Amino acid sequence: MDSLLAAFGHVFEPYTLIVILLASVLGMVLGAIPGLTAVMGAALLVPFTFFMDPVPAIASIVALTAMAIFSGDIPAALVRIPGTPASAAYADEAYKLTQQGQPWRGLGMCMGASAIGGIFGTIVLIFAAPTLARFATQFSSPEYFWLGILGLTCATFLSSGSPLRGMLALLIGLFISCIGIDIATGVTRFDFGSTELMGGVDFVPALVGFFAIPELIRLMTVRETKKAAIPPYGSPFRDLLRDLWQWRVQVLRGNVVGTLIGALPGAGADIAAWVSYAVSKKFSRTPEKFGTGHLEGLAEAGASNNSALAGAWVPTIVFGIPGDSITAIVIGVLILKGMEPGPAIFVKSPDLIYAIFIVFILANLLMVPLGWAVIRIARHILAVPRGVIAAFVLVACIIGSYAINNSLFDVGMMLAMGALGWFMEENEIPVAPAILGLVLGKMVEFNFIQTLMKGEGDPLTLISRPIAAVLALSVALIWAWTAWSFWSRRRAHAA
Repeated sequence: MDSLLAAFGHVFEPYTLIVILLASVLGMVLGAIPGLTAVMGAALLVPFTFFMDPVPAIASIVALTAMAIFSGDIPAALVRIPGTPASAAYADEAYKLTQQGQPWRGLGMCMGASAIGGIFGTIVLIFAAPTLARFATQFSSPEYFWLGILGLTCATFLSSGSPLRGMLALLIGLFISCIGIDIATGVTRFDFGSTELMGGVDFVPALVGFFAIPELIRLMTVRETKKAAIPPYGSPFRDLLRDLWQWRVQVLRGNVVGTLIGALPGAGADIAAWVSYAVSKKFSRTPEKFGTGHLEGLAEAGASNNSALAGAWVPTIVFGIPGDSITAIVIGVLILKGMEPGPAIFVKSPDLIYAIFIVFILANLLMVPLGWAVIRIARHILAVPRGVIAAFVLVACIIGSYAINNSLFDVGMMLAMGALGWFMEENEIPVAPAILGLVLGKMVEFNFIQTLMKGEGDPLTLISRPIAAVLALSVALIWAWTAWSFWSRRRAHAA
């Protein structure tokens, strides 16, 4: 109890509250600019944490990342360009609602689901951290391989059109992920003599290019018949409670899936959002509505990516194993402050742990008023002439792509991926499976090779562990069920 009271005293000091507020505003801004991710924001804060006490230092990172993950939904909904990778899974869905004149309803759902997901993940972090972390440490290379294959299987469900086109897009993404140095032999692949390509294609410039450039081309090639007017303001709270209640099962499922995936080291909010959106479509009673501005997928994926943020702290705090890139930065900050993450931290600095829990809850509660203010301001984007929007978005994309590695090569890669994305969309090849292949390709390849090396080339090593065998069986059942459903539909159509 003394530690808990001390934690409240640390968090509710005026200085700490001001830090949380400023970091939240900064997170909202960074998340809304394509390419400037939550990870980059956390990295930018590190120099400032040198001059802070441990609680405000950690609180600033927690607040910034929570806000950035949500605010990435705003450009995704308004101009179909995800501000952060975690928003890419449902960018098309949110944008369809904007085209239907209901952007506030989609953004309201993203805001509400994100806040609930963050709080749910924090509650799990408080009560189940040791258990979840113990489960996460049982994952080795074969489990991560099958987890990656399971994620790639989601591409089948993400494809709203032909399954063959979805598979083609997935293969394109996997091919792009193969560019660079082969992790097994050290031989470069598909680098065409370029030293920049030896490191592979960076995910963020590719993501920005795939989503932004095709939309910019459409903005500039479609003639504007009349000046857009600011649509009547609709409060994101108007139908929020009703929508959250209607999709309560999906929000709860997204919370659980996001927390579990977040607790797996290296997974993170991006994968959690993709998996949850695919799961939502798979178990939906109306899967044909996905991709048309349906709130069901938004509710589940929006809850999942924020709950994954809190879930990623489970292995970080308990075992000192980073759950994602953000918590890897946090571990560095904790060590800098003289606090080694691990089981001993619960004994040596319990007030710090309680303070982190309180900051998580406070940041997700603060997301609602700040989110409402940003949504209200962002509505004016729809009234700006298309040429101005296109110019501003292009500049933001160039800055975001350049800022990742301070490299003009990444800007060129962003434009090249944009041209590829435009070609794919013009030929009705979905972009989402390609992004998923790019995200998971390296993870699948690395863990596949590592597992075979451990087993001296024996493929049975892939299913030699119980959890790996269960995941492999799940993948096989999903493939068999999908093939049987496709064959049944073809037979019924022929009849």
